[in-house]
Amino acid sequence: MSDIHSRLANLRRPRLLLSAARFGLIDYDRTAALGRIIGSPAPVEGRWYLDELFTLEDRINEQRKACEASYTTARHVDVLVALLGERAAMAQSVDG
Repeated sequence: MSDIHSRLANLRRPRLLLSAARFGLIDYDRTAALGRIIGSPAPVEGRWYLDELFTLEDRINEQRKACEASYTTARHVDVLVALLGERAAMAQSVDG
């Protein structure tokens, strides 16, 4: 878990992207978000998708930095929301 915290702490993204992602956590729906982002019909309870989300977010961030036409801010924020939501759900299951 500390590896996840260090990866998130070292995540350097524009402040506006992270603010939007934190705001999006209010309405985070794990089943809908992971189904949309990863393509799994229903996330498995007790399984965390952080590695897949980190990989996807890195790829999207590279698109952003390269100014690729395929980059969309909405998709980037969506993945960041899922990343933060999965981390929060994982922390909650460990704590309680």
